[in-house]
Amino acid sequence: MKSLKITAILFIISAVQIFAQEATIFGDYFVDKTMRIDYHHIGDAETEIVTIDKIYDYGIWAGSRVNLIDRFNNGRYYIKIYDKASELLIYSKGFDSYFGEYQTSQPAMNGIKKVFHETAIIPYPQKEIIFAIEKRGDENKLFEVWRTEIDPSDIMIIEDEISNEFVIVETTVNSGDPHSKVDLVILGEGYTKNEINKFNTDLKKFTNTFFSREPYKSYKNNFNVYGVLKPSEETGVDEPRAGIYKNTALSCTFNSMGSERYLLTEDNKAIHDLAAHVPYDAIYIMVNHKRYGGGGIYNFFCTFTTDNQFDDYLFLHEFGHSFSGLADEYYTSATAYDNFYKPTVEPVEPNISALIDKENLKWKDLLSDDIDLPTFWEKEEFDKFSYAWQQKRAEMNDRIAELKRTGASAEEIKEAEDAYTREDKKNSDKVDEYLRGCKHYGKVGAFEGAGYMAKGMYRPMLDCIMFSKGNKPFCKLCEQAITKVILHYSE
Repeated sequence: MKSLKITAILFIISAVQIFAQEATIFGDYFVDKTMRIDYHHIGDAETEIVTIDKIYDYGIWAGSRVNLIDRFNNGRYYIKIYDKASELLIYSKGFDSYFGEYQTSQPAMNGIKKVFHETAIIPYPQKEIIFAIEKRGDENKLFEVWRTEIDPSDIMIIEDEISNEFVIVETTVNSGDPHSKVDLVILGEGYTKNEINKFNTDLKKFTNTFFSREPYKSYKNNFNVYGVLKPSEETGVDEPRAGIYKNTALSCTFNSMGSERYLLTEDNKAIHDLAAHVPYDAIYIMVNHKRYGGGGIYNFFCTFTTDNQFDDYLFLHEFGHSFSGLADEYYTSATAYDNFYKPTVEPVEPNISALIDKENLKWKDLLSDDIDLPTFWEKEEFDKFSYAWQQKRAEMNDRIAELKRTGASAEEIKEAEDAYTREDKKNSDKVDEYLRGCKHYGKVGAFEGAGYMAKGMYRPMLDCIMFSKGNKPFCKLCEQAITKVILHYSE
């Protein structure tokens, strides 16, 4: 017993020393400004090259001055900043990227190389630093893929003033000092000058939506929320399958990565140029469109459309990806990825598991009493109607795209869209009713079917915002994971 007490005391002392060191790092190595490092990420499934584009100096540092080292162990990549003289790690952050997702796609596997623009936001260093990028290998272990040196006094670092011309900035929640708050910026996309009032209405609506769910509701005072809009020339965004292309501020498009509902943009520079009007830790892109679509990339950005029947769900689901690194828990929908997860490797995301080590399941502290691992659920019947709906959904969306592409009448297009909306809601209600009737509904276990995989991957609860559409809470594990990230930014 004595040795256990000594071990515990040493652990506590070690933890205090670590956090004390991080608290002093900011004043020792950084000034209260932001360094934005833009770079190009180039390659295919087998190769990748990183090259610096431009470096910027602007604004106060919006992040925590205490928690400078990212200990979440999440994301396909990590940026790591070292003091050049001492080689001490002084800042790190895990993230995913559009390039990282592209590497899992069929075109990348076919050897087609693409260039993606990415950005690292770090506190402004006092002295020369080493900027390194690490990546996960087959067993999810990090290894360094690239590094360079940066001198903060380099005359080529851009110090241009941020222009407010034709940009609208609104604040919907102001809880205090950006250093100790989660600073959330919502960028408007596809709103014209005539739709500024709609942007402001949507901004208020989705701010209220955000704080209507736990854990955000309980931690509202930990957030600042800003809206920034650069009006677009045209309403909406690109719909390539329908032959529709729009001139918009951020160049968002459906059919990203070949998936008809996936809504992203490759114009990373435009995103960060616009976000730079306010302090920011996380970026939403609010897309002025009635069609269901969105996307979320961890510590990168997320998108959602504003005017569909599941827009509240989309808003919360996609931010779950981009802010907290939560995985998709569904598995019956078609995706743009091939072999995104492996059943032989434990995923880094907190809310799914390969269940390789049952005794050390990442959410074991939340498990319901007397629950078996893996946990039985009525999966066979769910799969039958869920896969049948996915086929029907694809056929209905193909039909809508064809009508738009071939110049059908507005009445015919609306009729097809309304029919899809009704069927989509009908299926969503069916999913909710079915899951609520399952034996272990509301229990925490390990339910097979998650992360786009019907077999070999498990989720904590039967239902969650990360699993199915509709008006529902995050599961207990996801709520816990989100809370940890909120607190990380709030010290």
